[in-house]
Amino acid sequence: MERQFSAHNLEDAYELAAKALQTSVINLEVKVIQKPRSGFLGLFKRDAIILASIPNIQNTELIDDIPETIESPSENEMIKDIDAKVNSLFSNLCFKIDKIEVSMHSDDTILIEFTGEDAPLLIGKEGYRYKALSYILFNWIHDNYSMMLRLEIASFLKTQEESIAMYLNPIIEDIKNGNMVKTKPLDGVLVHIALKILRDEFPDKYVAIKTNIKGDKYVLVNEYRS
Repeated sequence: MERQFSAHNLEDAYELAAKALQTSVINLEVKVIQKPRSGFLGLFKRDAIILASIPNIQNTELIDDIPETIESPSENEMIKDIDAKVNSLFSNLCFKIDKIEVSMHSDDTILIEFTGEDAPLLIGKEGYRYKALSYILFNWIHDNYSMMLRLEIASFLKTQEESIAMYLNPIIEDIKNGNMVKTKPLDGVLVHIALKILRDEFPDKYVAIKTNIKGDKYVLVNEYRS
């Protein structure tokens, strides 16, 4: 039975559905019936609306049916396991994509790369498909392997990182001059990119994601209070 959920963005809508249906996001079957829109000067803004259910389908078994082991798998075994499951899960896509590459990005982060002729279509307008896919894969990988995720689709993440880095340059200078700074509202993956850049730049300061009264997220940088 399908249930309707709405939120400011698709990521939050997925999370609401998972909590209400008492399951992992990866087990959901979701239909997006309305895409979110930020609007202009507060006008014409609309939430994301989805229909979610928990179907009995084979694809969920590819991810959920992971045998429990007494010992943690080696790094190579983990990569092979994730590689096999991800490629199997996306093997029936109508998009023309190359073999999905899975590798270690760092000691605690898995890199999953989508390339190919139709790979950019997986990003979606304003990155809405990227955000939903990233959220689903992150939950699965973090829950089952205790790892973080770096998802790259047709260089989308790299481009976003470069764009945010340029935006943050003057902000970083303001912080170095002793000012308390908050970024403009940032959507989805952008706020997390900004958070990482600013935390790396200012490890001794308070750097956190905040939400304003409209539900928009931004990064605040301030001095720690004693």
